Amino acid sequence: MRLKYFAWVRERVGKTDEEIVVPDHVGTVGELMDWLAGQGEEYAHAFENRKVIRAAIDHVHVKPEAAIADAREIAFFPPMTGG
Repeated sequence: MRLKYFAWVRERVGKTDEEIVVPDHVGTVGELMDWLAGQGEEYAHAFENRKVIRAAIDHVHVKPEAAIADAREIAFFPPMTGG
């Protein structure tokens, strides 16, 4: 599965994207964020306040309880404002 990071999430993780193998016990976007937060200091910093991070599965905005089973790409980004 490809993960993409945007804005300050990207800056904190230190990369724009990566390919990962998701563990079997990780089934939702929220569980993925929890798992990522345990993958190193940079991920812990990026996902320290998961409530403000937004996600999209295959270019569709989703909530943390969304299943990731068939996802090809998951993007993480901070809240956006209009302007």
